[in-house]
Amino acid sequence: MKVFHQLSELEGFGPTIVSIGNFDGVHAGHVQVVDQIVKLAKERGLKSLVLTFEPHPVRFLRPDATLKLLTPTPEKLRLLDELGLDAALVLSFTQELCQMSPREFTRNILESGVQAREVHEGYNFRFGHKAAGDVNTLTALGREMEFEVVIYPEMKLRRESVSSSHIRSLLMEGRVQRARHLLGRPFSIAGTASEGRGYGSKYTVPTINLSPYGELVPKHGVYITRTGVGAELFNSVTNIGNRPTFGVDSFAIESHLLDFHPLALHADTVIEICFLQRLRDEVKFPSVEELRAQIGKDIHRTRRFFRAIQVEGQVKK
Repeated sequence: MKVFHQLSELEGFGPTIVSIGNFDGVHAGHVQVVDQIVKLAKERGLKSLVLTFEPHPVRFLRPDATLKLLTPTPEKLRLLDELGLDAALVLSFTQELCQMSPREFTRNILESGVQAREVHEGYNFRFGHKAAGDVNTLTALGREMEFEVVIYPEMKLRRESVSSSHIRSLLMEGRVQRARHLLGRPFSIAGTASEGRGYGSKYTVPTINLSPYGELVPKHGVYITRTGVGAELFNSVTNIGNRPTFGVDSFAIESHLLDFHPLALHADTVIEICFLQRLRDEVKFPSVEELRAQIGKDIHRTRRFFRAIQVEGQVKK
């Protein structure tokens, strides 16, 4: 998948079937739309393209909103790439772009910029200055500018809306299994190990802390997870929170790796944690010994979980 950041880079790319959106989470609804535009573009000799924005428009328009993303842009692009798209256009969300009327956006971006022949959007799509345009506006403008508009109804799975905002709410409640169902894969976060872990030598401790992570994480608590450390993959128990037994200001995302063996760990080694099931809330224990005893119980439950279900092919690396 090619990644463009300027409309001028699309010169010579060719006519497209396009979908516009934030694609935060690249959830099951996004996948449905992208799969369709990829299929149709191949059938018609066109290019499949998604148009997304950096930063997220909410962060530009409401910087005090402290929006946490499900998928930072690099992860979003990686997930979109896996769907077989020809290209993604990541436009800077600027004041100039924000001020475009629906007609200006359609004329400058869709008709002239990406040479849209067909535009696929969800039922609640809004665009243009102050979100003045909706799918009816887009359909009318498409008719005028000679491209088709395909509108998708709301997707629901087991009566739950498949939307980035709803998935975000589920994760903030710790409901990682429901979020997994709507995403179509386990929710994951990625980064590097926190400092002080002996980079450049053998890593011999089965507990690893993720470096500070600025986007959305599930509700504080203890989870059954799988943790990738570079090319290695471990069943794991992960704690998110302030570790109250150890006092204040000790927030960490800490994974205990099961069936651990020593491995090389460097400053740029990627750590990815996939959340499968919530075990419990954080608890302040009277002593470190009682905390260790509880950790032993968490590990026992986690081993039983992995024995009970077949996760191969279900858990994203």
